[in-house]
Amino acid sequence: MTLPLTSDYRELFLRDVPLLDVRAPVEFVQGAFPNAHNLPLLDDTERHEVGLRYTEQGQPAAIELGHTLVGGETREARLQGWLQWCERYPEGQLYCFRGGMRSGIVQEWLAAAGRPIPRIRGGYKAMRRFLLESLEETATTLALVLLSGRSGTGKTRVIERLEHAVDLEGLARHRGSAFGRRPGGQPAQIDFENALAIRLLRLQARQETTGPTPVVLEDESKLVGHRLIPPALYQRMKAGPRVLIEEPLDSRVQVTIEDYVLQPLLEYAEHHGEAQALNRLGAELLASLDRIRNRLGGARHQELRSMMESALDTQARTGSAEAHRGWIEALLAEYYDPLYDHALRRQGDIGAPLFVGRRAEVLAFLRQQAQ
Repeated sequence: MTLPLTSDYRELFLRDVPLLDVRAPVEFVQGAFPNAHNLPLLDDTERHEVGLRYTEQGQPAAIELGHTLVGGETREARLQGWLQWCERYPEGQLYCFRGGMRSGIVQEWLAAAGRPIPRIRGGYKAMRRFLLESLEETATTLALVLLSGRSGTGKTRVIERLEHAVDLEGLARHRGSAFGRRPGGQPAQIDFENALAIRLLRLQARQETTGPTPVVLEDESKLVGHRLIPPALYQRMKAGPRVLIEEPLDSRVQVTIEDYVLQPLLEYAEHHGEAQALNRLGAELLASLDRIRNRLGGARHQELRSMMESALDTQARTGSAEAHRGWIEALLAEYYDPLYDHALRRQGDIGAPLFVGRRAEVLAFLRQQAQ
């Protein structure tokens, strides 16, 4: 029986086809796709042993060892895991690193168990190459609009409500500032690039049916946390037209409380439990402030740290986050606004923005551009 082999990578990512990744866990951690699930044929230790046997004695000996290591109860347990995955994702497809031996073996075993599944030609390596080429193309051809504004103006809130936008901070799992770390950490650079390439690919496909609506991105530096925006895209972003959000300071303080205190508290509760959430949040806020101590100066840093510690203590006693307003307002006015002004001066003459307004007005303007 000829088993199905596919190579339409674009459709795989556009349709968000579930992917069964049978590489070893160490390979998966180094780079994967958002719609992939790792159920390996060989675990890390087994893969290492097979690799050594291949180096010392050649392919036939390595294949023999692989069948020995993944035989009997081990084979049956892994087969049951793949069958359960196929039951959950009946439209799924299968791959290994190069789409060859490992995925071929798993495909044969599944077919013998009555669940044939398509195998992806070229495997992870070919799909990764496709995404890199796609990213280079879309980054240089899609029309872009940059969403700018001071810290706390709610740029991400606008991005999240647009169908024709890319949430770089969401993909990088970082809020893009010294206080931007999130529980769970950031994805690997390769994972960030893969997710970004897929998002741009889908926006390109959207334009093919709805027309050439510019893609909206937040005006970021080249690094979002520790994740690098691909150079081809970043160069386009630097030269792109801008839309500017302007909000009064009290509104920016409120947004900052919600985005950097209240929402992170929910995330820490999800990761570490409610009992530990505020302690985790407090430790991260204090560490973030310490990271910018040199820029603030020792005395001002200590004043703000005392204000933050007092606000955290009040929040622990009362459950209210209102006491955070003091240090947040000071940090916006004394640290983030001067940074923003300095960045504008460095950019030089970038031309007038396409539109300037409050957050709701900017959202309405950008939605109108998509009609």
